[in-house]
Amino acid sequence: MSSETAHINTITMQTDGCEGVVKIADDVVAIIAGLAASDVKGVASLGGNVTRDVISRLGIKSIGKGVKLSVDADGQANVTLSVNVRYGYNVPETCAKVQDRVKTAIETMTGLSVGEVNIRVASIVVGKSQQPAEKE
Repeated sequence: MSSETAHINTITMQTDGCEGVVKIADDVVAIIAGLAASDVKGVASLGGNVTRDVISRLGIKSIGKGVKLSVDADGQANVTLSVNVRYGYNVPETCAKVQDRVKTAIETMTGLSVGEVNIRVASIVVGKSQQPAEKE
């Protein structure tokens, strides 16, 4: 992949009279989306990922796995996430919280405009080791 195709958007910023171009890589936006989604109470992990706790302990950098990005002709980012939801949580409510958290995180951290955040529930996680953690 060339360095030019690794970017989904170019944002022009002006600071102290200097102009520069900031290019944000797909992987960066995917990681932001993945971290935001994994912070939602009821989300066990992203589809294809281990839990965030295991990722932080092992130093794994694949939190963006399970996240697909595209940019439409108007420059809006569209995100599709695959999530694993913990048993006992309301799936539509959990997904709505994920959509809101992901949209807010991407727009706040990158300045990109988010058009859609689509959620695919990959599985329901059951078991004592998957008890709900205290998340906001």
